[in-house]
Amino acid sequence: MLKEIIISIQAYGAAHQFIKVNKLWKWIIVPGILYMLLFITGMYFFSQSANNAIEWIALRTGLKGWLDTLDNGFLGFLFTFGTTLLWILLMLFYFSLFKYLFLIIGSPVFAYLSEKTEAIIEKKDFPFNKQQFIKDIIRGIKLSVRNSLWQTVYLLSIIFLSLIPLVGWFTPFLALILESYYYGFSMLDYSMERHKKSEGESIAFVSAHKGLAMGNGIVFYLFHFLPIIGWILAPSYAVIAATLSIYPLKKEAIEQSIAKNG
Repeated sequence: MLKEIIISIQAYGAAHQFIKVNKLWKWIIVPGILYMLLFITGMYFFSQSANNAIEWIALRTGLKGWLDTLDNGFLGFLFTFGTTLLWILLMLFYFSLFKYLFLIIGSPVFAYLSEKTEAIIEKKDFPFNKQQFIKDIIRGIKLSVRNSLWQTVYLLSIIFLSLIPLVGWFTPFLALILESYYYGFSMLDYSMERHKKSEGESIAFVSAHKGLAMGNGIVFYLFHFLPIIGWILAPSYAVIAATLSIYPLKKEAIEQSIAKNG
């Protein structure tokens, strides 16, 4: 898995060179600006919602009033630390929902980018088929809904774990790994759908190559620490990097098939 994570991370550097050489900037900037605007708007409202939710829990349970009467600095620190972790988890939960919404909206662009990347690599054009394109978009939406439901179940479990002292301190890390895996899954699936793989086959492939999905998602989230520029570049870089990381595996499978039948 570690090897695949490294391959997936290195694919982002290859994606940057690929975009420069093939002048794909218009396919990066336009959807990137849309993503940035949605991201800023969504995170603002999500932040307010997370703050209100934590305040409601603290007041409803009487925990805040109890701590105020004790006036214990250490317990106050633990409460502050715990609420911070819970806020991070809630933001990751909100972001996961936002992420799938954007994946559904941007599905046509991302599907095209993945196809364009492989067409350039193989130096050939894939004929456009409107019916197949629509089927691919519907399939991508169905898989996104499926992944969002499973991820929501896991994230809610992690949020409950965050309420347990000491154990809860590690939950943001678990949530981030989960987020990275499912986002990378979506990016890899664009290549799967183009090669007529069923949803089951796509799930099986990603399960067998978790490192590729995780590495792709990790770098995608790291992009968000670079304001504006990172937010614009993150989604399109992710799909191109995913396509580049999966292509050697496709080539290897073809060579093995030729050797086996030859």
